[in-house]
Amino acid sequence: MIGGGSKPAPAAIWARRIGVRIAFAILAVSAAVSPASRAHAETLWTDLHGETVRPAASLPDFVALAARLSPAVVNISTAHKANAGAGAQSPEDQSDPFDRFGAPFEPHSAPVPHSLGSGFIINRNGYILTNAHVIEDGGAIVVTLQDGHELKARVIGSDAKTDIALIKVAAPFALPVAPLGDSDAVRVGEWVVAIGNPFGFDHSVTAGIVSARGRFIPGSYDDFIQTDASINPGNSGGPLINLRGAVIGVNSAIYTRTGSSMGIGFAIPVDIVKAELPQLLAHGSVKRGWLGVYIEPVDERAARAAGLAEPHGAMVSELVAHGPAAAAGLKPGDIIVAFDHRTIREAQELPLMVGGVPIGARATLTVVRGKKTIEMPVTVDASREAELAGAAGSPDANAPEAFGMNVKELNPGLARQLGIAPSGGVIVTQVAAGSRAERAGLRANDVVLEVDQREVSDVADFRRAFRTGGGRDILLLLVRRSTGTLFIPLKRQG
Repeated sequence: MIGGGSKPAPAAIWARRIGVRIAFAILAVSAAVSPASRAHAETLWTDLHGETVRPAASLPDFVALAARLSPAVVNISTAHKANAGAGAQSPEDQSDPFDRFGAPFEPHSAPVPHSLGSGFIINRNGYILTNAHVIEDGGAIVVTLQDGHELKARVIGSDAKTDIALIKVAAPFALPVAPLGDSDAVRVGEWVVAIGNPFGFDHSVTAGIVSARGRFIPGSYDDFIQTDASINPGNSGGPLINLRGAVIGVNSAIYTRTGSSMGIGFAIPVDIVKAELPQLLAHGSVKRGWLGVYIEPVDERAARAAGLAEPHGAMVSELVAHGPAAAAGLKPGDIIVAFDHRTIREAQELPLMVGGVPIGARATLTVVRGKKTIEMPVTVDASREAELAGAAGSPDANAPEAFGMNVKELNPGLARQLGIAPSGGVIVTQVAAGSRAERAGLRANDVVLEVDQREVSDVADFRRAFRTGGGRDILLLLVRRSTGTLFIPLKRQG
């Protein structure tokens, strides 16, 4: 070729062009992370310098754990008379997203349904822990071991507040035991295993992590452990176990809109259970401390008015006459921010703190009143809730309690937990079995928006609406639940 040399091949030309492009890309990346840009890292983002969380070498091996604990888990079946007024629901018709497990395979019209649940043996004398709702209204209780042995059981004690029951079997052979652990030491993110009898499939093992601690469910007394370990009907009463092989919780409920697991399960912390066991064994029931005060959460508006930096504590909405709180000098509108110098973050923590104090003990309430903080001594008394509930209809036939229902404020936090918009109204926390409210079709977690076409924004509005409608035989309630909005007629005379 004239001029010497040869013409580059097409492949070489493309290689040269690609090389140029790569060089430009490298220059562009270098400019993006230049020293000048790195100087702003502290204000715009945080870089990881060094190892802060050690990656797991492998997933845990649950084989030995399941083999060791499964023999101590039992299947519990009870025969009891059908409740004709209750009206059993299919899983597709459930409106209460917090499902206390019942019988998945029993026909609703069966005259003597069997309620299937789980439990676990806690000592070699045959004592078994389960949920109170598993054995409530039960006749003969049958416990089936993993090896197929069937043993009759008797109820030693139960507590509906925490949904815990202690039953006992007499076995002619040594029984396996599930040891109890320390739920206070549980950390979010740690691995846990659930063992139970979901849908009647005995001794199923599922694994997951602790999703959260201190979860509160409306109408309950516990601060639950939340887990994503798969829990379904039939798991109720079974153990939640850590990797050390210790029971840290008793499976009790799931959050569901379908009747099956949605990855949100709740277990009663075992430390609460251990505190109750001596009373269940000795007396068959639990007596806990009580202040005689109705409380509600502290919202941002109330916190600002009280001069609090952030919302926390429990606001007093009503006092029980001659109760410990009234005797101590508390007033409606007071905000209790600490009990015995223990800070109250959420209002629901106060009953747990008081319930853990011996009856008759002296304690100190730290109270904010009119931006002033004061300390009040109080003597914790035995709870009179059952007594007051029994007499609820006597003084005021127009009170919501006379209809067999309890309500509370629907605050934004509770609305988020229930997956609904906080657009006013009050939430039904409890409906008594066989009451006029239950017969009308009201359910726990219903949100009442109106009474007789009158909007209700809080509990005080709700009570006023009941009183002003006293001359009519029927009160018309506008109710919102997960399936939509509906009207429910509530009869005054039952």
